[in-house]
Amino acid sequence: MSKHNFKELLVWQKSIDFAVQIYKETASFPKEEMFGLTSQIRRAAVSMASNIAEGCGRNHEKELIQFLGITQGSSNEVETQLIIANRINMIGQNSFDQLIQNINEIQKMNAAFQRHLIK
Repeated sequence: MSKHNFKELLVWQKSIDFAVQIYKETASFPKEEMFGLTSQIRRAAVSMASNIAEGCGRNHEKELIQFLGITQGSSNEVETQLIIANRINMIGQNSFDQLIQNINEIQKMNAAFQRHLIK
């Protein structure tokens, strides 16, 4: 059984904060994007923290490692969507830079957690 309480993990806490940031930032996206980029980026951001939590609830650390891999994929998806949103001027440069900095920090923490579990 995985012995990790997801709520105590800093990577999960930062992923929750990041998802909240994404929701706030995308609130100003054009209404015609509600079922497009807005929905996709929100779903992927929520998926990051959700997969960490789900992995912690699994029976084996191998499964947690797999879910952390899914988290990494979701974070890459969010990062790609942020780049697109920035390039089409849906998100300002300052907000973009802050979000990219935050997601890169989460990606590094997630990768380090995976490496720790694999050892």
